[in-house]
Amino acid sequence: MLKDIPQEKQRQRAPSKRALETRARIMDAAERVFAQSGFDAASIRDIAAEAEVQGALVNHHGGSKEELFWRVVARRADVLGDARVAALEARKAQGPLTVPAILECFFGPFFERIDVGGPQWVAYARIVAFVSADARWKDLAAICFDPTANRFVEELAALYPTQARAAVANSFVYSAAGMLALITSQWRMDVLSDTSSNAANHLDELVAFCTAGINAAAQRA
Repeated sequence: MLKDIPQEKQRQRAPSKRALETRARIMDAAERVFAQSGFDAASIRDIAAEAEVQGALVNHHGGSKEELFWRVVARRADVLGDARVAALEARKAQGPLTVPAILECFFGPFFERIDVGGPQWVAYARIVAFVSADARWKDLAAICFDPTANRFVEELAALYPTQARAAVANSFVYSAAGMLALITSQWRMDVLSDTSSNAANHLDELVAFCTAGINAAAQRA
């Protein structure tokens, strides 16, 4: 795991441009393979084939399969988390927060990166869904996602001061799951609705749906 990687590696000579490009290609390939196959079914051989490199290079740049999975999850987590917190701070500077505003600050940065990064960020969303659904990745989620998630739960809970934090936290998890479902299961929505659309076009719909759910849960608590 990342937390167990020896710190002396950070003091080695800076990698060359070619090495950085190879590493990025391996990480992108690992992201696609993990997204398609899940952690258990994915193999270093599959990742090497996807990246068009030797398996030894995958181990060199990513470590064991578990270490590589941690690296794949972690490399986008800070980028996404920082963007979400920045959006939240910018929105707070404009005036009092509302549930829709908080949700937009959490959902929006993911959709913005999908617009720029396309399939790689969609693959990342699928991996995040795997992490969220499997308790064996609890430590990984605690490091990569919980600090940002707790910040948003606190802002939501502040809007319902008389309600239990657990009800708000649960509703936030439902909302995050809905966001991942929208990103990764757009094809299913298109089939059932007999339409074709971009996931980002449903952002307002998602915010409205989740806002209603959070309000309903808070009232029941």
